[in-house]
Parts: sequence; structure tokens; C-alpha cells
Amino acid sequence: MPVKTSLTPVDAPSIRSRPVYAALEPRPGSQHLIVADGEGAEAVIEMLAKANDRSGLLATAHVMYTPGPNGSDMSAALEALGAARFHRAPTIPAMLPRLQLVVAAAHMGTQFYLAGTEGLIGQAQREIMATGFPFAAIQKEQRGSTVRRVQCVHCKGITENVATDPFRCSHCGLNLFVRDHYSRRIAAFQGVNIDAEDPGLVPEPVVRFK
Repeated sequence: MPVKTSLTPVDAPSIRSRPVYAALEPRPGSQHLIVADGEGAEAVIEMLAKANDRSGLLATAHVMYTPGPNGSDMSAALEALGAARFHRAPTIPAMLPRLQLVVAAAHMGTQFYLAGTEGLIGQAQREIMATGFPFAAIQKEQRGSTVRRVQCVHCKGITENVATDPFRCSHCGLNLFVRDHYSRRIAAFQGVNIDAEDPGLVPEPVVRFK
């Protein structure tokens, strides 16, 4: 069975904190900040194809992009769109300082488009909302790799690009079960010790996120 790469409102999970995604839609705005990684570039290209005033949107657009955790790099295709500003970062951590500066200088009426992995979307959303922009101004579409950013609830360390469940915390070494509970504040899912009551009794890791 193929792995789903995008959630729509009808796929909304029962856990309320679990992020829900939908297709990006062009919206009127004074500025357009587009942040993507990996195959998120495809969502951006599709969104722009639906715009009634594509050239006008691009003339006020700032596109920020980084390759995905699976190595997917579509930066050339995004740069070729002709946005007013385009920046390629090697990693999400390298992108965040620039994103913080751009968001701090943004005006009300700016529209935000986030596309790609949940790790990228969650961290970008956190930076945007920290400056006071409304949640309604942020669109999100998950594309590509489904690996997760997970916080160990015991040591509070965060492990990036988790593919298996359970997995070993990269900070304290505990074997963690990946929960669907999600924290917007830290932009991460929660990992809980799976063998707390029976130390050493750990199921074989299964690849759940690709």
C-alpha cells in the first residue's frame, strides 16, 4: 500500500493536536512568504498555477527552500519561477535565522505558504506565530517524506527525522514510542519510554515514517 504524502481535512485524525493539512491556495495579500523543503516545491508550483495573477503574486513573493531529508532538491525549479526573492538554505536550522528576520520585518496582510515535511512546517509555523501573525494567515501542505521530529518527554531532547517506531532517543538513549500527540510550541511529536515497566522488553523497530 503506498504511503500517503498529504493529509486533507477529510483525513483529520482523532487526536486533536495532530496537525491537519490541505492543498495550498493562492490568496490576495500585500506580501507572500513561501517556505518549503523537498517535494514541498511541487505544492508551491501547483499553488502558483492556480493563481489568477501569478505574476503579481510572484512580484511580491519571498521564497525560502531547503532540500528534504530524503535528499530531494527542487531548488532549481523554484528559482526558475521568478519570485522577487529566492533563498536556498542547506538545512532547516540554517534557514531559520533568515526566516526569523524576514517574518520580523513582514507587514500585516502577508500570506504564508508552508509546504513539505512536518518538521519544516512545524518549525516555520512556530517562528511566524511567535511574531503575532494569526494562525489563519498560514497555509500548510505536507508533501514528501513523512519522517518526524520527536521530543523525548523524559530528557526533553529532540531527535530529527525519526523513521522507526520505537526508536532510541539520540540524547538520553531511552527507547521511545512515537505518539501522535503534537506540540506547536516545540514543533515536535512526543516520544514516551516504551519499556519503563519492563526494561529491555522492546518491540522490533518498524519503519512507520519514510
